[in-house]
Amino acid sequence: MLLGVDGVSPKRQRSIRNAWMIMKRAFITGITGQDGSYLAELLLAKGYEVHGMIRRSSSFNTQRIDHLYQDPHILGTRLFLHYGDLSDAGRLAKMMYEITPDEVYHLGAQSHVRVSFDVPEYTGDVVALGTIRLLEALRETGIGKKARFYQASSSELYGKVRETPQRETTPFHPRSPYGVAKLYGYWATINYREAYGMHASNGILFNHESPRRGPTFVTRKITMAAARIKSGLQNALYLGNLEAKRDWGYAGDYVEGMWRIVQRDEPDDYVLATGETHSVGEFCEEAFGLLGLDWREFVKHDPRYERPSEVDLLLGDATKARRVLGWQPKVTFKELVRLMVEADMRVARQELAVQQAGGVLENAE
Repeated sequence: MLLGVDGVSPKRQRSIRNAWMIMKRAFITGITGQDGSYLAELLLAKGYEVHGMIRRSSSFNTQRIDHLYQDPHILGTRLFLHYGDLSDAGRLAKMMYEITPDEVYHLGAQSHVRVSFDVPEYTGDVVALGTIRLLEALRETGIGKKARFYQASSSELYGKVRETPQRETTPFHPRSPYGVAKLYGYWATINYREAYGMHASNGILFNHESPRRGPTFVTRKITMAAARIKSGLQNALYLGNLEAKRDWGYAGDYVEGMWRIVQRDEPDDYVLATGETHSVGEFCEEAFGLLGLDWREFVKHDPRYERPSEVDLLLGDATKARRVLGWQPKVTFKELVRLMVEADMRVARQELAVQQAGGVLENAE
């Protein structure tokens, strides 16, 4: 858990910055998520001072960044957390004014596509209007005149794809409330770039996973289930559409791409993808196969996990990112699945040991 959030005054933070001559200052929404945690690691390693927004909750949800935390009163601390919410425009503006970031990475969202069908209004408020609130906070405070803004766009924009592979010029046809909301954020970013001269860029990221992926996302559901079944903790895995194909990469590679996008002198929009596509069934086969299991014996179909309107195939063309940014993914599909399975096997072994000792494992994610 993290303590001392917002516990250091802006004046004290400035004195810490001056003492240590910090190179750049970044602000991250969604810092406690998969991408936010990897991005915070990357920026801290590059000498940044990092500020992240977290939502107030009765339970701690900071497990992904606990290893980065230092008491904010210690000289040299470069990670600071601030309470806020994408639904609170006033708070966003106040944070921009007090932090005065050089770079803003907007990763925060209700990012579960299937869940967006259940909570479409909330998804629109956070994902679509949250983006415009943050852009307005930058504009109204004047911070947007110098700060660079990164918008986490999504391959879900393509939805019912018009061409394969999908690239920056491919027409959009989103097929979920999440995709529709992301499309609003995508065009809002371009509009603020064109209307106000802001350095605002979109990263159209195809699916990217890791051991830090949330347990309700299909890739993590698969690797967790494979590990638990192998350990005798679970009997079956229920999934929706096994034929859906996705371009899956490693989240750690993709945050490097985000940073490279922001470093360009001219703002622009880029696709980040591996250029490979695999079905959900193939992901199951690879994950279970690593543990010597036949996935077809354990994976069952549950129509509740089907989307009302499905995205059948996503395959990205990151030629522009390779040419302009010098970015390309390093972790292969097989390596990604192995990373996730091995991490979830460690968790399953811990859970099994605790159960055998008569206890309960907490924070298994």
